[in-house]
Amino acid sequence: MKLFLVFSLLAFGFVFSIWKYGGMNTTVMAKWNAQFEYEKKALVLAKENRLLQAKFSDVQYKINELESKNKFLSAQIKNPHTKAARNIASIPKSNTNDLVNYEVYKWTPEKLLAIGEKELYYKNYEKSAQFYNELLKRFSKHGIVSDRVLFGAGIAAFEGNRFNWSEKHFDRLVKHYPKSEFYRGAKLWLALAQYNQGEHEKFLLTVEDFRFKYRNTEEWKILSRYYEDISYKIKK
Repeated sequence: MKLFLVFSLLAFGFVFSIWKYGGMNTTVMAKWNAQFEYEKKALVLAKENRLLQAKFSDVQYKINELESKNKFLSAQIKNPHTKAARNIASIPKSNTNDLVNYEVYKWTPEKLLAIGEKELYYKNYEKSAQFYNELLKRFSKHGIVSDRVLFGAGIAAFEGNRFNWSEKHFDRLVKHYPKSEFYRGAKLWLALAQYNQGEHEKFLLTVEDFRFKYRNTEEWKILSRYYEDISYKIKK
């Protein structure tokens, strides 16, 4: 930029002096102006080209990094018992039981939710549960988290036999969204998650709400048989 400014001043001074002292006609002056404009545009284009080259290099680096990660993960899947000495030091080790692999992919909250919802729709409950749980663990206070998200996370976890996760998600929904349209359903699934973990006393406390408030609902019809059975066993 400094070189361009100096060049511009010198060129202008030279042209002006010749024009002032009568040594240049209109045609020559026009040619100088055209040349000056051409060189100015050339410098601008050169600068833009440097910026594009820098962006290209950055994109190429990211592509190479992703290719390296993909090769590494493919090798891990094919040879899970490969010696640690052969691992790429800069890439976190992939856990085949961890379907999220957050340390490798650095998912955004939006991406975690999108995959969680998609896998729930296709009834891939384990994968859905893991992506939902990662979202709620790492981005617990993010604006994307809502009662609907918690409900979906709880369902995915329950259907994936992750009853401890399911209980946690539904419990959070019940406590923080008492006016939610999912509230009553969350209470039902919360009770069932507690039942499946053998937390019978917690189950009975949760179900008491249904006994007094929602006795004529479908939820109570589902829970009543569990309630009567556990209540009888505890009293016995």
